Amino acid sequence: MTIQLDFSLFTQPEFLGQVGKGLLGTLELAALAFALAIAMAVLIAVMRMSNSKACQAVAAAYVEYHQNVPLLVHIFLWYFGVAALLPGVQQWINAHNSEFIFAFIGIGLCLGAYMSEDLRGGIRSIPTSQLEASRALGLSYLQAFRLVILPQAVRVSMPAIINHTVLLFKNTSLAMTVGAVELTYVTKEVESQTFRTFEIYLASTVMYLGLSLLLMWFGAVIENRIRIRNR
Repeated sequence: MTIQLDFSLFTQPEFLGQVGKGLLGTLELAALAFALAIAMAVLIAVMRMSNSKACQAVAAAYVEYHQNVPLLVHIFLWYFGVAALLPGVQQWINAHNSEFIFAFIGIGLCLGAYMSEDLRGGIRSIPTSQLEASRALGLSYLQAFRLVILPQAVRVSMPAIINHTVLLFKNTSLAMTVGAVELTYVTKEVESQTFRTFEIYLASTVMYLGLSLLLMWFGAVIENRIRIRNR
């Protein structure tokens, strides 16, 4: 028995619109989760490198929690658990695509823990004399960190951040488990409507692969532009 492949499905406007909607949802989800992850990474890295024992303990607990609990569990906790603790705003959240909101929060907070460790490694590679010199020139700790240490740390840790950015993008597929409309969710819906399993999942695979490679290429371009070169 021979299997007849039929890709004419992708010439039909209805299904092209569905796939396009899913792809747009994936890109939006990845962009929002990345913005949250970067913000949390910088905050946690600053806390872990501060002189405050309390800040260090809170930051360390945050990293350990998010690195040792599966990402899918984080998404479920936000969608099913946190939502139940917010009865006053749950109705508003449900009316504004709660699946999408809680999915990007769960993914962003989790990947932020990994990126914070990337930044912390970059910060630790910068000689402490630079921080001391900055403080001697009159800069506060936060000013010295923002203007002197962090820009160099980002350059050093860029390869690891790029890897985790690609991982974040791929992990957006887990949002389909709570009903967020993204590429994997739409792929499953189209497959259930058309029964063209191989064709639709092959197309989805190609899109994920292409976008991941594009992210890696874009990251390599940025890394090359900001690389610290020895003179």
